[in-house]
Amino acid sequence: MKFEEILQQLEKGVFYPIYFLHGEEPYFIDKIAEVVQKLALKEEERGFNETVLYGKDADVVNLIHAAKRYPMGAPRQLIVLREAQLLDKFDLLENYFKSPQPSTVLVICYKYKSLDKRTKAYTALKNQKQALVFESKKLYDNQMAQWIGDYLKSRSLTIEPKAIMMLVEFLGAELEKVVQAADKLIVAMGPGTTHITVDHVARNIGISKEYNPFELQKALIHKDITKSNKIVKAFAANPKDFPVPVVTGVLFSFFSKLLAYYYLQDKSKSSVASALKINPFFVADYQVAARNYKGVKVAEIISLLREYDMKSKGFGNVNTPGGELLQEMVYKILH
Repeated sequence: MKFEEILQQLEKGVFYPIYFLHGEEPYFIDKIAEVVQKLALKEEERGFNETVLYGKDADVVNLIHAAKRYPMGAPRQLIVLREAQLLDKFDLLENYFKSPQPSTVLVICYKYKSLDKRTKAYTALKNQKQALVFESKKLYDNQMAQWIGDYLKSRSLTIEPKAIMMLVEFLGAELEKVVQAADKLIVAMGPGTTHITVDHVARNIGISKEYNPFELQKALIHKDITKSNKIVKAFAANPKDFPVPVVTGVLFSFFSKLLAYYYLQDKSKSSVASALKINPFFVADYQVAARNYKGVKVAEIISLLREYDMKSKGFGNVNTPGGELLQEMVYKILH
C-alpha cells in the first residue's frame, strides 16, 4: 500500500492491529505514526490506552504483554514503538505477529534501514493479513522535484520550476528538511498567495537568488564567463554556504544528462523530458548547452567534476581551499 493510501485509510477510521513501518526514509515513517497517534484514540481515551516506547529502552517481553492486554473504556489501545531498530531480541515478536490482539494498534517504527526479509519475524508480518507492512524508501534525486510539486499541490499551491530546482539543490533529498522549508514558505506567504516564485524562495528560505549552484549552472550553459566568475567568487567568499561537493553534485547531474542528450534520436521537447526525467521547462537548457559544448568536451567536464569533487575531500589535494578549487574547475570547464 502506498503512503498516500495509508493516510486516506486512517482518515476514514480504518486501523490495522499492526503497522510495521521500516526503511531508509524516516519522513514517511514518522508521518504515518503521527497520523495513527492522532486518529486512533479520542483525547479522553489516551490516559489509559496510549503507550509510547523506545527501542533502546524497551523490553520485548514487556512489550508483548502490553500489546496483549485489553483497552480500558475505549474500543482500542495504541502502542507506538519508536526506534524499533534498536530493540533487543526483535525476533521474539514473531509469535505476536502471527496472532495479534485485535483491539490493539501496534505501530512499529523501524527507521533508517529495512528489516532483513529473510527473518522469521518479517515472514510472519508479511503472512499476517492484519498487519500493514510499509517500506519507506529514499526518493531518487530525479524524483524530488515532482514530490515537492505534488506536496505543494496538495495544499492548493503551485510553484515555478526554477524555484523547485533551487529548493532541491539547496535542501537535497532529506524530506524532513524539504517539508519544513515548504511549510515555512506557506506560512510566510500568507493567505491569498497560491503561486510560489523564485523570489519567495530567495526571501524566505535563505537561498541567494543570484548566487546559487543553479545560477552557476545556467551561466555555464550559456558560456557566460563574466557571470560564471562572479558567482564562483561569491562561492569562494562563503565556502561554508557553498561546499565543493554540493556544487559539483549539481553540475555532475546536469552534464551527465547532457551527455545522454547527444545519444537521443528523438530530440523533441516531450521526448527529451521523458528520457532525461526532467521538467519540460528545462529542455531548452540542454538544447543551448549542446550547441555550446561538444560531446568530447562534456565527457571532459564530467571527468573534471569527479576530479575536483575528490580533491575537495582531500584526495590529491592537501592545502588548496575549496573556493580556489571551484574557481580553477570553472575556468577549465569554460576553456
